[in-house]
Amino acid sequence: MSSLFMFEKPLGMRDTLPALVEKKQGIRQTVSQSIRSWGYRKVQTPTLEYYETVGAESAISDQQLFKLLDQQGHTLVLRPDMTVPIARIAASRFKQTDYPLRLSYDANVFRAQEQEGGKPAEFEQIGVELIGDGSLSADAEVLTLMIHCLKSAGIEEFSVTVGHIGFLKGLFAELLDDDHLAESLMRFLYNKNFVGYTEMIDQLTCSDAAKEKLRNVLTLRANENWFEAASALASNGMTHKALHELNTLFEYVKEAGLESYVKMDVSLVSHMSYYTGILFEGYAQNMGAVLCNGGRYNGLMGKFERDTEATGFGLRLDRLAAIAPGDVKEPKPKTILFDEATRAEAIQRANALRLEGDTVVTQDINGVKDIDTFRENHDIDLDYTTGKGEQG
Repeated sequence: MSSLFMFEKPLGMRDTLPALVEKKQGIRQTVSQSIRSWGYRKVQTPTLEYYETVGAESAISDQQLFKLLDQQGHTLVLRPDMTVPIARIAASRFKQTDYPLRLSYDANVFRAQEQEGGKPAEFEQIGVELIGDGSLSADAEVLTLMIHCLKSAGIEEFSVTVGHIGFLKGLFAELLDDDHLAESLMRFLYNKNFVGYTEMIDQLTCSDAAKEKLRNVLTLRANENWFEAASALASNGMTHKALHELNTLFEYVKEAGLESYVKMDVSLVSHMSYYTGILFEGYAQNMGAVLCNGGRYNGLMGKFERDTEATGFGLRLDRLAAIAPGDVKEPKPKTILFDEATRAEAIQRANALRLEGDTVVTQDINGVKDIDTFRENHDIDLDYTTGKGEQG
């Protein structure tokens, strides 16, 4: 074994120690229960998928895909997200199932990171996909469920930003009529590079009035009068439809009594190119990165020859665990010591305690090098090594 790699891990890969594993398991159970209670059924997909299908349609850049070849020479990828694999399942394995279809998942996804990125290349996602329902009620359902999942995980200080990709697409189409420029501006907005966004606008050859409207996009963030302010920037069919949908969605949110968690931002942009409508991202007070995100993707199912509307969300379990209250305490199991003569008695006693709900370790004294130190560092429930079964 090379000493250079003896204790190292591939870039972006991380070890998870017992305390954090147990905390994640607790969050996973409560969040999964919330999702099940809303009628979503869990599916599992392969870790490896074909590049030509899941990899190419995932909206994750090729530079972030983990690729390998199978024995037949086909290019495979470690799944970079869960939305596309579930779209594949819905279009094939559920081909005869009536819509709407409510599916959920709990899985690891893989995205290669840059050397200086410091981000995990493997992380756990929990989420849902609501397939075959194009109504705003479906968007409201997944948004509301996402908020309930955050609350069930014990997250109290959080907010969800809601936007609509149609507004920016309509605005840029009206003012620029140049897809390349529009994509560049959206990239600045996605990266929250507002300085770069403004500098690019200054270099455009469009009218001063158009430049002013483009700059005013930045004023829409967290604007209480967002609807009126956004309506003043553009009035074409795409922007009108987007604003109407956002306004209606917010009314649904208020009906659910969750408006205090939601902020409207029509300048919101997602890194997933398959989103076609409503977008949302969740942030916690003490977490700088996105905690969860989702939205509507009406064009993706058509790539698998079963065109229909869909919406969903995904939560980052590692980030939930980082900010969820409560630390998992180091467990203190009861320990039963035994020797060859008392093995059967010790195991019988341990099984009885486990049936009562206790955590029990059975330890052969021959497997311990320093028995005195072992006794000092463990909660000895029974010590059968004397042959008398005396309680420790």
